[in-house]
Amino acid sequence: MFDVITIGSATLDAFIESDAANIVSVSSLNNKKEFMAYPYGAKIEIDNFDFQTGGGAINTATNFAQLGLKTSAIVKIGDEIQAQKIISALEEFGVDTSNIIKSKHYKTGFSIILTSFQGDRTVLAHRGANAQLELDDIKLDKIKKSKWLYLAPLNGNSTKILDDLAEFADKNDVNLAINLGTSSIKQGKKHITSVLKAADVIILNKDEASMLTGIEVRPDTKEEKFSDELIHPDVIKMLKEIHSKKTQINIITDGKNGVYVYDGKKYYQCCEFPAKVVSTLGAGDAFSSTFVASYIKTDGDIIKSLKYASVGAAAVVEKYGAQSGFISFKEIKKRLDLHPDFKVQIYET
Repeated sequence: MFDVITIGSATLDAFIESDAANIVSVSSLNNKKEFMAYPYGAKIEIDNFDFQTGGGAINTATNFAQLGLKTSAIVKIGDEIQAQKIISALEEFGVDTSNIIKSKHYKTGFSIILTSFQGDRTVLAHRGANAQLELDDIKLDKIKKSKWLYLAPLNGNSTKILDDLAEFADKNDVNLAINLGTSSIKQGKKHITSVLKAADVIILNKDEASMLTGIEVRPDTKEEKFSDELIHPDVIKMLKEIHSKKTQINIITDGKNGVYVYDGKKYYQCCEFPAKVVSTLGAGDAFSSTFVASYIKTDGDIIKSLKYASVGAAAVVEKYGAQSGFISFKEIKKRLDLHPDFKVQIYET
């Protein structure tokens, strides 16, 4: 029996860092976006370059395993050298690879990660086999014997199996945690109804939560200053809208602004843990998997899980690569002890 099985994408990632990247900010009345830009037609110098394995299912499985949980990963990869690199990397961390699906028709997923001088990144992704995961590929009896199922973002045709996996987990009393991702959300709420109802933990970033609920987070105006609120009222609306059963934990991450949680009764706000940012790639996966692992280990202690997850994510952004900064529970506690003022605030409406 596994403590957790992850399902999602597996990629070989090429990290490219260049200080020549420009950050362009574009604002409107109700929105603000930033773009990474390079001079058109120019030859850009690369300051750093590396290859690593990645993808939501791989990053979270690796973190679950190094946090002491018996873990397996279900991903679809190709049948080439890149695929073997992914399997070898998982085995090094002690992740079971017996449920990995190899395809002779599709290539292993590949990503190019462009990192800016600020540490943020833009990802160019070739989905490959990741977009072709089918229900018939998966050994459902293995999921039935697992305590938790963690669904990382799926894309392409793979999104079609979400509801079936959620229903299967629900019927077989397998705890379900999910990070939906934009590809699944774009299908429309009616296509992920079973997922939203079955999930014990739902994790979204603020943009995904806005896309799912149709609720825009309003900026400050002369008349109203929302930033003075512990939790933006529009974020509270999102959390309420997503919440669908009493025992469900709903999480919205908001980058540098921290994270917000709703358990059906109380709202929780946790700031970003102090870190020197090198790259933000993998921070979301680190936060999500550390939260779920802590939630399992602490028998549902939301406050402690939030603290541990924030430290886990902070450790990852201090390293170059999605998995380089993973740390143990012992190291997480050690870092928390050095910051006794780091708190989770509780908000009740």
